[in-house]
Amino acid sequence: MISQVRRWLPGHKLVLVVDGALCAVKLGLRCADFEQPVTFVLRLRLDAQLYDPPSAKPPGRPGPPSPVGARQPNLKTRLTDPLTTWLRQSVGWYGGRTRQIEYVSGIAWWRTTNPKDPLPLRWVLVRDPCGTFNPQAFLGTDLTATPQQMIAWYVRRWNVEVTFQEVRTHLGFETQRQWSDRSGY
Repeated sequence: MISQVRRWLPGHKLVLVVDGALCAVKLGLRCADFEQPVTFVLRLRLDAQLYDPPSAKPPGRPGPPSPVGARQPNLKTRLTDPLTTWLRQSVGWYGGRTRQIEYVSGIAWWRTTNPKDPLPLRWVLVRDPCGTFNPQAFLGTDLTATPQQMIAWYVRRWNVEVTFQEVRTHLGFETQRQWSDRSGY
């Protein structure tokens, strides 16, 4: 689908924001592979294996260069690490409100079971100074995007989520009863 949208809108900046169900290195690599890349933004697991960028292969070392550098601490560890430097900022939040958050961000390479294709990304770890929501992590394939921009992109998907929820609630979609009178079947 994203390939078709990219063909339809070749000169536009595209940002694909998805939920954790589409958390896939392969999709992120596809988005980054276009001539004009599509920014891929999604929630990231706190225990994801993140790595430093690959370093140059030492001269005389046999074999291909490593696709990634040293392993970084996972984001769950960064939450409790006293050396983590948190930044505080007000950001646009769900329901059109503004909220104070604390965040930390960095660049990493992410890979899963296929070690040949790591995905370069910017990660953003967000926590609530008041403790009303659980810490969350986001990733984006645009390494130049700011943490605030990535958070804003992710929060914007809320309007779509509300629409889907209302369609499920009022019309009965995504249930065993899609053939009901309310759903039009």
